[in-house]
Amino acid sequence: MACPILGSIVSHSSFTEHCHNAVDELRTLRDVLRWSVSQFNAHQLSFGHGSDNAWDEAVYLVLFSLNLPPDTLEPFLDCRLTKQERQRCIDMVARRCSERLPAAYLTGEAWLQGYKFKVDQRCIVPRSPISELLMQQLTPWIEEPEDVSSVLDLCTGSGCLAIIAANMFENALVDAVDLSPDALAIAQENVQNYELEDRLQLFQGDLYEALPPSRYQLIISNPPYVNEGSMQALPEEYLHEPRLAFAGGDDGMVLVRRIIEGAAERLTDNGILVLEIGNEYANFVEAFPHLDPVWLSTENAEDQILLLTKEQLEA
Repeated sequence: MACPILGSIVSHSSFTEHCHNAVDELRTLRDVLRWSVSQFNAHQLSFGHGSDNAWDEAVYLVLFSLNLPPDTLEPFLDCRLTKQERQRCIDMVARRCSERLPAAYLTGEAWLQGYKFKVDQRCIVPRSPISELLMQQLTPWIEEPEDVSSVLDLCTGSGCLAIIAANMFENALVDAVDLSPDALAIAQENVQNYELEDRLQLFQGDLYEALPPSRYQLIISNPPYVNEGSMQALPEEYLHEPRLAFAGGDDGMVLVRRIIEGAAERLTDNGILVLEIGNEYANFVEAFPHLDPVWLSTENAEDQILLLTKEQLEA
């Protein structure tokens, strides 16, 4: 039997009324956050675009709506909000519930490892766990970060990993490639915002084919790797992102195969490839039974990021 309360909240007309009442009746920031979490749960939203739960998402969207720092909540929790402020917050939460847009598309920005990137629906929302490894300068696999002079980012999207790499390896020239001109337009804005035009070059095209004949000490890539079965089951939020950034063919390995096959001739003698494959571990093992990569762990990712040396790729 359907829940009458959930049904009344989710139906468009009653939800609109519910939002109108919230603007009139809520008072403090704490009130608005509690209400927001309730709505996210009632609408059964999916998360994974910068936050993984209703509370964190509500905090981010409400603080953004109030023009408050995204990492400063406690001092303001019990502050009373003006009606105009409550309206802005409720409108933002209502859009998240009714349109099921990822939060980053509502705010036009995404945060990754403390870096802020401009985003919209022309590019995938930045969230790759490779970013965590870059912040550690890929220790211990890269012994002397200051000696890294060349980095390649394949399937760069918003340019987020390329920009973090350029900041972590300060002596490196970074090349970044994407097939989508739309994504590269966003990437170019992000590169300009971080004033990296002299060290980070963007290329439009199909993987290695877009590049001049260069070799790199480090290749990183978060390519499309979602298998077709999983593509059919993606939550609605993910369907707002470019399909091109997700779809990896029947087994998710279409682009992964091409990246691995072409990596050796693009790496320097001691170069390494760091490649994200998400939840496709089983498909990767089946596709590459001869490879024995190092699997790199992050705070929230196991068996999702692999490392291969040039020597392994040539074997």
